[in-house]
Amino acid sequence: MTTTAEEIAAATAAAAVKPKQGRIKCVVWDLDHTLWDGILLEDENVAVRADVVAHIHRLDQLGVLHSIASRNDPELALAKLDQLGLRDMFLHPQIGWNAKSDSISYIAKALNLGLDAFAFVDDQEFEREEVAHTLPDVTCVDIEDLDAELARPEFHPRFVTDESAQRRLMYLAQAARDDLERDFVGTNEEFLAGLDMTFTIARARTEDLQRAEELTIRTNQLNSTGRTYSYEELDELRESPDHLLLVASLDDKYGSYGKVGLALVEKGEAVWKLHMLLMSCRVMARGVGSVFLNHVLGLAHAAGAELHADFVETGRNRMMQITYAFAGFTEVSREGNVAVLKADMGRLQPPAPYVTLVIDDGDGAGSDSGRDSAAVPGEDQR
Repeated sequence: MTTTAEEIAAATAAAAVKPKQGRIKCVVWDLDHTLWDGILLEDENVAVRADVVAHIHRLDQLGVLHSIASRNDPELALAKLDQLGLRDMFLHPQIGWNAKSDSISYIAKALNLGLDAFAFVDDQEFEREEVAHTLPDVTCVDIEDLDAELARPEFHPRFVTDESAQRRLMYLAQAARDDLERDFVGTNEEFLAGLDMTFTIARARTEDLQRAEELTIRTNQLNSTGRTYSYEELDELRESPDHLLLVASLDDKYGSYGKVGLALVEKGEAVWKLHMLLMSCRVMARGVGSVFLNHVLGLAHAAGAELHADFVETGRNRMMQITYAFAGFTEVSREGNVAVLKADMGRLQPPAPYVTLVIDDGDGAGSDSGRDSAAVPGEDQR
């Protein structure tokens, strides 16, 4: 099955509007008259709304994250959240006197998520209108309509994977890594080496496909084409003898990042075509995108084939374009925003000392290929 530039463009255009189902990845909450009844600065004994807390825990199990944008005294509010046992449910809470839109923008940057993945819940029409005007991609919700709004498909992912319920904990672990990186004195390579990273690449199995579909829907910045694939499409490609569907996962001394990468290759006799390469934005600073790409290059080289790659400019995936460029890919054809890139097969990356690459050979045992390249110049490694 050969994919033409026209088919790539059509599929990408269809995917430009991300599926509604499961689009919301983070809900940002107000506090006064929203998470609890009353105003905290006027009454320290405000009563938490049990139905709201139930929604927060339910969405957390579905993999939806939570944060706070509240005009409040931060010390008092955080103490109240501690008292209620809720503080750890909220990532990067913004409590102070800034505009709510500024707070949401900060949270989006901290979580590395697009604004279209956010919902904002507040009781005040003025606050919702300020956010809607400044950040039109954010879904604004009146607390009075909460039950009906949260029943919308945007808040319900099609699949709830094993990783969904762990997503908040993964982000908390990432925050610990970020804190360590900020205080680290030394080179970036030394910092990465200290993480004891293990990057595992395997052929996709049936049990990987729900997460694989989720990755194509959720990933924007590190997605080479921006195209989404359904579970059924991925399953058909997984079983195709002419295609190779690879899934990648990452672990370090702080825990697992989960399944973070996906690659789809069409295998021809003379040319292999890399139709999709994507990496979760959570690992943007870990440099493992080049590890994945280098592995595919090696497979094509071993098969005696050239490697061509589809790349579609989406406006958000420049980091993937840079990854290809520093791996030695050059543009050989273009139709509109759809480019075909060709690899320099002599540019296989040399090993680097700060990530262990494990290739799962399919029998569950895996094979440790030692340390492999974890970065290329120009890839965002902060």
